[in-house]
Amino acid sequence: MPWLMHDDRVLASAEVADGRAARRRGLLGRDGLDGVLVLPVRSVHTFGMRFPIDVAFCDADGVVLRVVGLRPNRVTRVCLGARTAIEAPQGAFREWGIGPGDRLEVR
Repeated sequence: MPWLMHDDRVLASAEVADGRAARRRGLLGRDGLDGVLVLPVRSVHTFGMRFPIDVAFCDADGVVLRVVGLRPNRVTRVCLGARTAIEAPQGAFREWGIGPGDRLEVR
């Protein structure tokens, strides 16, 4: 099981949506999220989702460019420079003290 890390601190278990079907499915049909979902995208939506999420957009080095909260049935703007979007339960990034400039890693 991969983990989302900040420095040497484990933040959460990580699910990596690396295939086309996994990216398309995302969090649809779930009632919640344990850990985080990592997607190789620059924008996300919550159409059809049942719960709000936080999203951290990271560049190729894992540096957080932007963190946004997203309620169901919304879409983010494209985050230029982003390589991945990390979806987490609402409030998780604030609780972990993660914001723009921090470096995240999936190990």
